[in-house]
Amino acid sequence: MYTFYNKIKQPTFPHPCVQRLLSLGSSSDVTFCADMSTKVAVVTGGNKGIGFAIVRALCKQYKGDVYLTARDVGRGQAAVESLASEGLKALFHQLDINDLNSISSSAAFFKEKYGGVDVLINNAGIAFKVADTTPFAIQAKVTLETNFFATRDMLTHFLPLIKAGGRVVNVSSFVSCRALSQCSPALQQRFRSEDITEGELVGLMERFVNEAQKGEHKEGGWPDTAYGVSKLGLTTLSMILARRLSKERPNDGILLNACCPGWVRTDMAGPKAPKSPDEGAETPVYLALLPPGATEPHGKFVSEKEVQPW
Repeated sequence: MYTFYNKIKQPTFPHPCVQRLLSLGSSSDVTFCADMSTKVAVVTGGNKGIGFAIVRALCKQYKGDVYLTARDVGRGQAAVESLASEGLKALFHQLDINDLNSISSSAAFFKEKYGGVDVLINNAGIAFKVADTTPFAIQAKVTLETNFFATRDMLTHFLPLIKAGGRVVNVSSFVSCRALSQCSPALQQRFRSEDITEGELVGLMERFVNEAQKGEHKEGGWPDTAYGVSKLGLTTLSMILARRLSKERPNDGILLNACCPGWVRTDMAGPKAPKSPDEGAETPVYLALLPPGATEPHGKFVSEKEVQPW
């Protein structure tokens, strides 16, 4: 468990950077200093597919630094270079959401350099192909480790860094709604409940994995889709955390939502999908760029820029 801070503490004056500047007696050498006023957007899993398209769109529209993060340094840097060839500037930072040390060191980096984060888009995720012969027990464990538990780790470490007016977007899927409808009535009631806690949700996700290991998930009231359950968990987590933000940081104007990018032509979804990655990026980017002062959507599941029933 973790708590939000009512306010990110700003450095007291004079900031070390200011002290350094004063000692120089000149403004000619300050590039090493973090500019706490510069806005920053961070996208996970940004080296290809929807994540890459999200970074591209932000580079065109966002007034601040845009970080493309990826677990593989070579692929991430190649993606940044590809954007540069289009005349777009993205910055790269290595971030593997399945590695807690990578998450914590990345959080420390953005806190030190920018004083926090203004936009966080949790896009990184995995899916087994429909025809994959990997046993369901393994698919369940691996899929939830990334799509739910690792993304939750990201939120645990980064939510306290989100600045006032910040935007958090968790890329979920329409299959989260489908999976919800296929759960037992008792499970549906808990996932839709406004009093479900993060701890209870984590317990339910662990229960699914455990029952899948034993081949008993159907008897437990779960659908036969690891990806669907992982995204069901992520969407529910988004709603829980949004309610917590409203309670613990009511005056900060932070908006947190889950969204469906649609069925997009990517390595994950295949070539038959109707949407291009750029089209898939539209809803996540829309939520990331909700204007200052906006109060909604918040704690919702959004598809095609519209709030969907849950």
